[in-house]
Amino acid sequence: MSDKQVVVYGANGYTGRLICEFMREYQIPFIAAGRSKSRIEEGLKLVPGIETADYEIVEVEHTVEALTALLKGKKVICNTVGPFDYFGETVVEAAANANVHYMDTTGEQAYMLRVREKFGAQFKANGKILAPSVAYMYTPLEVAANIVLEDSSVDTLEAGCIASGVPTYGSTQTIFAIFQTEHVYLENNKLVPWEKGRGWEVSAPGKLMTQLAHPWGGGALPAWFQHDHRVVSAKQLTAFTNRPMFEQVIALQKHYEDNIKLLPLDEQEKALATIAEGMQPGMPPRENKLVHRTTDFVHGIGTGVRRTCVIHTSVPYQLTGVFQAALTAYLLDSEPLKTGFVSGCQAAGHNYMLGAMKKFVPVQVDIY
Repeated sequence: MSDKQVVVYGANGYTGRLICEFMREYQIPFIAAGRSKSRIEEGLKLVPGIETADYEIVEVEHTVEALTALLKGKKVICNTVGPFDYFGETVVEAAANANVHYMDTTGEQAYMLRVREKFGAQFKANGKILAPSVAYMYTPLEVAANIVLEDSSVDTLEAGCIASGVPTYGSTQTIFAIFQTEHVYLENNKLVPWEKGRGWEVSAPGKLMTQLAHPWGGGALPAWFQHDHRVVSAKQLTAFTNRPMFEQVIALQKHYEDNIKLLPLDEQEKALATIAEGMQPGMPPRENKLVHRTTDFVHGIGTGVRRTCVIHTSVPYQLTGVFQAALTAYLLDSEPLKTGFVSGCQAAGHNYMLGAMKKFVPVQVDIY
């Protein structure tokens, strides 16, 4: 039985390897787990500095029983195995059974809402966190949201994530799986579906041209703030600066609505997987700080009040590794600020998560 308290599940994937990299930076011993020991071994060879990390590799079946056995006696699991709508609930249930803190990297809003209802109360009763979306597209936006909410007259959030880069294989698989679910935003304390197969032009701070944005699953902010007394409305849109790619994603969603949606579920999943494979058949190269720059902004709106926070930074996938490792470090040393279904910021504080970003990448925060 290993004495290591942290499990990185899906460690051979692009994001899993980044989490392992930053576990090393935080000097956190970990178990690199997945369904194939040989694939994990090959994947971890590509992690910078892995020879100085304290880790071991464990092969485990993707079942509640096998994962529960692996997690018994541990403290934290970082889950990267998606699409989460297909595979995530198994890991959440195992974490609940084993009484460990759970976090993942999902952007699948319907999955988030489902596990909140099914498992949130159990995690809260156990004093543990159920924290999906501890990842780039969501944590910086929530940091910015909390900054604008420092003005207590703000009650509406309009958020945009503008990333420069290419989605990973796993992210591409996820976005096409998302086509099968509703994407919602919060409007006057009610969750309202976005229109399918459509993009929106967004004027992003610091950008010359408008960006073509998409709900990209609906985002995490509506789920996190749905029951927050400070917020009555929240919208979140995502854009990649590669406009032709985004035009293709939106066109494919419309194609799904018009031609695939009425097929049997197994045929839908097969068709979407084929499309995703064609768009991103392998792992993208490691990000470059001088190329993969990002902008996240939140407009806070109240009656007669406007307050905006903009966060400029870079290398978004690496930031996902930072957030996962930083929150793990916090949980190994401290009790979470809030338990049950929570975000990383709700568990550790938005200033802590912002500080984690600043440790590893250049960050500029504008508030006006």
